[in-house]
Amino acid sequence: MDSLLDLTGKVALVTGSSRGIGAAIACALDHHGARCVVNYVADPGGRNEADARAVAADLKDPILLQCDVGDDAQVAAMMQQIKSQLGGLDILVNNAGILRDRSLKKITSEEWESVLRVNLTGVFKCIRHAQPILRADGRIVNLSSLAAQMGFFGQSNYAASKAGVLGLTRVAARELAKERITVNAIAPGVIDTDMMRGVPEEIRQQYLQQIPLARMGTADDIANAVLFLVSSSASYITGQVIHVNGGLYMS
Repeated sequence: MDSLLDLTGKVALVTGSSRGIGAAIACALDHHGARCVVNYVADPGGRNEADARAVAADLKDPILLQCDVGDDAQVAAMMQQIKSQLGGLDILVNNAGILRDRSLKKITSEEWESVLRVNLTGVFKCIRHAQPILRADGRIVNLSSLAAQMGFFGQSNYAASKAGVLGLTRVAARELAKERITVNAIAPGVIDTDMMRGVPEEIRQQYLQQIPLARMGTADDIANAVLFLVSSSASYITGQVIHVNGGLYMS
């Protein structure tokens, strides 16, 4: 194992890690020695729990915790459980997020508020309640999105929430620096997950034509960026956003 990526002895929480990018991040952290907390939110059909258990089954000594990151009491309870069982936290990856796409003309207040509640307020709540149990030299990585910069049609709620994550990341980076805790963000582009596989093939081809590297990203591409930011190699990087999009967005 590369010593620069050795996370042995570290405790990592990845929110929304029952599938997709979150699951890939948890697996990557586990592979490099971290003890992972796999998080999911309960759903009526129980799919999230089933998927989270499948992820946990491939990890070494994981902890599985149900928590709705938009619920303050549940987040506080999750952090307390991590402290009680594991003594504290070294790595927090705020990955949990939802989509409720609809044009400005048609979007409802509930569709706006539900996305902001999870994607932005959820990140705030996790950082706030994690701060007391985060050890010195800890790492926080927040998942933003290319949508925050490009503002895709029908994603006013999603784009606003992910842009808010960038602002929150910078403030948290300043406030937690005195504790030697770094806070950074990753902005994925078009990633080949279950969500993207539901997009019509015509739209997928349109995306591919715009990406200089001529392929969609994978969940592992995002997990590798997270690995770098939580490693000792990134100890002097904070308040930054890493764009992982194959060149689709060049500022």
